[in-house]
Amino acid sequence: MYRMATRKPADSAANALIPPRPTLTSLKNAAAGCKACDLWEKGTQTVFGDGARRSRVMFVGEQPGNEEDLSGKPFVGPAGRLFDNALDEAGIDRRQTYVTNVVKHFKWEPRGKRRIHKKPNATQIAACRPWLEAELSVVKPDVIVALGATAAQSLIGPQFRVTKQRGEFLESTLAPYVMATVHPSSILRAPDDETRRLEYQHFVDDFKKLARVLK
Repeated sequence: MYRMATRKPADSAANALIPPRPTLTSLKNAAAGCKACDLWEKGTQTVFGDGARRSRVMFVGEQPGNEEDLSGKPFVGPAGRLFDNALDEAGIDRRQTYVTNVVKHFKWEPRGKRRIHKKPNATQIAACRPWLEAELSVVKPDVIVALGATAAQSLIGPQFRVTKQRGEFLESTLAPYVMATVHPSSILRAPDDETRRLEYQHFVDDFKKLARVLK
């Protein structure tokens, strides 16, 4: 285990939108009008976090996908359904968790009639960081779980590698426990059924480690 470096406050236009005494509801309402980066121009809507205040665990992904962008809720697409299944197998009730993303708008590029995910850049991630910091300050989770490299490097540091340190609990200034695992969308992209099965089982095993801590 190691201690994560303390981060300086994010320099972003979003800071001006944060309510003085934020609640999850007031943050969600304020974020709906965020134009701190250019992603609002192509996104259908801001997709803010969802879950119970004072949830013991906060899951942080990269950004909403196509279905999330259309519905306005995080983790409801194919990756979200796989995420739910893994939580169930690990004995974790999603209703007792908070789920959100590092970036709150869907970044995409057209491919025929489809909208294909495109990775957010450092400027877009930094512009959105005040929202994530505000969510953390309100929820105050015991455990933060970063899903995928973008979330892990944003929360833990640019040198962090999910492939080498997934499932480890790290000391952090953000919460008593921080861990990282893969994003469920990476499991869906596995090249064949057997690889997908093995990757999914590894994902569930990471969640079972989390479940033991929550007990």
